[in-house]
Amino acid sequence: MKNRRTLIGAAFLAAAAFSSMTMGRASAQQFPMIDQLAHHVVQKYQTSSCEQLMQEKSAPKPKSEAEQKVITMLRTDPQMRTAFINQVAAPIVNKMFECGMVP
Repeated sequence: MKNRRTLIGAAFLAAAAFSSMTMGRASAQQFPMIDQLAHHVVQKYQTSSCEQLMQEKSAPKPKSEAEQKVITMLRTDPQMRTAFINQVAAPIVNKMFECGMVP
């Protein structure tokens, strides 16, 4: 579980560099940064091979200060966390299932 958080945290950092964009959903209007991060995380899973995901899962990396801030923000704001999870849960779990990472 810690390794999955590391992978998602790394995606947060990369997505933070992108310009702001909205995707026409209510969450995009309420939390544009979260919508952008969720999009980037989904893209990461969809474009990564199973081997890449397994390697990233097995090689824990320390979280940067920016990653820690985003995680804290998601932990303290239930609405923001819900908006993020609603966008990333299905694509991530589907990819993990395809890769044999979940039963």
